[in-house]
Amino acid sequence: MATLATPARPVAATEDVRPVRRRLGPGAPIRFGGLIGIAALLGAWVVGSATGLLDPRNLTEPWTVVATAGTLVENGRLQESLVTSGVRAALGLGLGVAVGTVLAVVSGLSRIGESLIDGPIQVKRSIPTLALIPLLILWLGIGEPMKVITIALAVFVPIYIHTHNGLRSIEGRYAELAETLGVSRAEFVRHVVLPGAMPGFLLGLRFAVTSSLLALVVVEVINATSGIGHMITLASNYGQTDIIVVGLVVYALLGVTADAAVRLIERKALSWRRTLAS
Repeated sequence: MATLATPARPVAATEDVRPVRRRLGPGAPIRFGGLIGIAALLGAWVVGSATGLLDPRNLTEPWTVVATAGTLVENGRLQESLVTSGVRAALGLGLGVAVGTVLAVVSGLSRIGESLIDGPIQVKRSIPTLALIPLLILWLGIGEPMKVITIALAVFVPIYIHTHNGLRSIEGRYAELAETLGVSRAEFVRHVVLPGAMPGFLLGLRFAVTSSLLALVVVEVINATSGIGHMITLASNYGQTDIIVVGLVVYALLGVTADAAVRLIERKALSWRRTLAS
């Protein structure tokens, strides 16, 4: 006797219970995000000055600073001081980067070089560069060479530290692979070592830019007869707060511009890296 086939029951649609993937990183980059904090700081300055919370004798109003900057530009004083300070910072930064990079490569690729170089640099690292200024004045006087050497001494240590660390952080398997393939030492340095140390070098460069501006401010305030720091010192003697703030703003613009340039170079040179920032 034939049995009747029971009709198939419709299968109920099941809900997707898989966990939603969440981004554990900082999220998508914000366009012009680096300017938000600066804009908030400027806004607080404007509001504080407009409402009288900030005493103009202690901190000049933003609009007064802008007017003073225009006056300094008209008489050429600001441009002259800016060029002088820029040349000093560039010379010291270039010299310090060159010396620090060479020493890092020699120390990072040679045990003998590390034995001769790393110890003295660690000693220099523990001595603030600004503490050497009296000795540098005694040796070099108060002319431009002393100022450039002071900036270079402040610059080459972070370049050396981070580049040396980048060199020593390269995985040993790359050296083993290069030896297996019969790669020469020059090719190994060019195609493996230098690209591998590039992240450390660029990180050191960002610290070096900040160090160069710090040393620039000190040498110009203490011993200079020209430059932005000298302009600030003269304004301090006469109680001209507006000119002091103009000089500080110029220093800030130099630092932000230099750091932005290094960041741009870093993004272009290290575009192959996948990091949280990317």
